[in-house]
Amino acid sequence: MLPVIALIGRPNVGKSTLFNRLTRSRDAIVADYPGLTRDRQYGFGKLGPVPYIVIDTGGVAGGEAGIDELMVDQTVRALREADVAVVMVDGRSGVTAADEHVVDLARKHAKKAWLAVNKAEGLDQDIASGEFYALGLGDPIAISAAHGDRISSFMDAVLAPFAETVPEESQDDTDEDKPLRVAVIGRPNVGKSTLINRLIGEDRLVVYDQPGTTRDSVAVPYEREDRKFLLIDTAGVRRKSKVHETIEKFSVVKALQAMERAQVVIALLDASEGVTEQDVSLMGLAVERGRALVVVANKWDGLDSDQRRQVKADFDRRLPFLGFAERMTISALHGTAVGDVLPAAERAYEAATRDMSTTELTRELEGAQTEHAPPLVRGRRIKLRYAHQGGRNPPVIVIHGNQTDRLPDAYRRYLVNRFRKRFRLRGTPVRLSFKTSENPYKGKRNKLTPRQERRRKRLLKRVKK
Repeated sequence: MLPVIALIGRPNVGKSTLFNRLTRSRDAIVADYPGLTRDRQYGFGKLGPVPYIVIDTGGVAGGEAGIDELMVDQTVRALREADVAVVMVDGRSGVTAADEHVVDLARKHAKKAWLAVNKAEGLDQDIASGEFYALGLGDPIAISAAHGDRISSFMDAVLAPFAETVPEESQDDTDEDKPLRVAVIGRPNVGKSTLINRLIGEDRLVVYDQPGTTRDSVAVPYEREDRKFLLIDTAGVRRKSKVHETIEKFSVVKALQAMERAQVVIALLDASEGVTEQDVSLMGLAVERGRALVVVANKWDGLDSDQRRQVKADFDRRLPFLGFAERMTISALHGTAVGDVLPAAERAYEAATRDMSTTELTRELEGAQTEHAPPLVRGRRIKLRYAHQGGRNPPVIVIHGNQTDRLPDAYRRYLVNRFRKRFRLRGTPVRLSFKTSENPYKGKRNKLTPRQERRRKRLLKRVKK
């Protein structure tokens, strides 16, 4: 199970900046304005020795009222969900009463806490962190979230206890005796529990017409036509607005961890509400993690023909990055087309774990370049020499050549589409990894023959005259 790290601190100490750096994204809004972040923001950490989930929180200063009080509640929830809390302080402002209040919250609710002294670029580490020993959270570590100073070493220390407990990211286990792990994800009240109950043929999970009924990830073993499955029901991933705090008790972390453990993800949508921002964000996370994906629109039976056309148009307009995924329309309540869901998940997993030979990959790469050659860069043609498979689930294709770092994104998409069509990789993301060959003559000078050396000396004498 992935470790969870919560970033907490008073307003404007750089939590969102650090969140963006750890996730290598721009998901969190950053500005020189206190109190900008109000909700919890979740993301998968990419900077560090092991994968993890990081939570960005709103600033806490103490004495909040109104909406700021709800922000404090969000921070407390993040602390309870997290395995580690990173308390951030401003190295240029010194210790404040708000910092002491945040430290008290960390002591009360966090399992383990680290103290990060941010905005320490250009400062001596000992001078920047010396004052913060008074907070009593151990040795402060001076960092700069904006410039990346000492972030890597800091994350190495924070994640060191989890190095042996985090599973490997690649999931190429094809042992047929082991169950296929299928996670059903989606917003609250889209019918995830109803779908699993319909698949297994019994009321195994609690179903109720209220968002947040499922509060944890529940794994349900199931066998169909001699194939074993482990169906994982997850808590609905909340909407970012219009959600009352009293019902927001389900854990987003559990849903993200279930996604990480799964080999196939079934993304369930409520067809009556169309494709929402939260649906797009959630499926984007699944693609980012490289999971085989099946997109299922539930509650299809309650729509008329005009509404159905509108939902299909929303699919094409808002989910263009999911062109590889199989799309289905079902009614979990009445069982319409539910029997096709697990076969689709099997097809997606088979595509994600398919073996591709180096010969076939290289042949397809050559054919792609013959039909549509790579562009010229500074008068030189980009050359892609050969390809081989570098991983499975998701399929990774390693391409060797020269100037590969200058290959345009449009040509990369062209290659992905070629490989996807040739090897029938429907239902899974495909990742390309490029390796640029080193020039064997780089930095070397030609050795002159004795005759060339004599001629060179004669020419130099004439130049001097």
